[in-house]
Amino acid sequence: MPPRASPPPPTGRDDDEAMLVLRQFRQVLNTVKTHFQQVEKKAGLGGAQAWALSVVKQQPGVGVSGLARAMDIHQSTASNLVKALVERSLVEARKEGADRRSVQLHLLPAGARALRKTPGPFEGVLPGALRELDAPTLRRLRKDLAKLILVLHADEKWAGIPLGEM
Repeated sequence: MPPRASPPPPTGRDDDEAMLVLRQFRQVLNTVKTHFQQVEKKAGLGGAQAWALSVVKQQPGVGVSGLARAMDIHQSTASNLVKALVERSLVEARKEGADRRSVQLHLLPAGARALRKTPGPFEGVLPGALRELDAPTLRRLRKDLAKLILVLHADEKWAGIPLGEM
């Protein structure tokens, strides 16, 4: 079988810029991916699970909707995370208080041990890096990414799924 031909080199300035931006996306996404791989290797948890555990530790008794807000994810995604953490005996879901329909989450000893093994930051490297950027940079980045999202015809539902779950 003949070797695969490599793509032709960029021909114009726009192509060069597009390739440079593509490289930047690769750097960002591979940095995020590497962090989550380290979490998985050291703690045996997915990145989103580690983040959820850290929220439960910081906010004992938090409910599923509170967890979803803290992680900026869809409530059904948070429910799935909680289900996995309960099945692994890392958190306990208790029905406390007057409203017996909702649950309050509490960290179990196995969850605390898993968190101690987890390399930080628990929410992943990207949220913290974004918080370090100044407001004008974030506004520009948000506007420019919105344009890219339109060109990609990206589904809005993907915005509510943590990168650590992808």
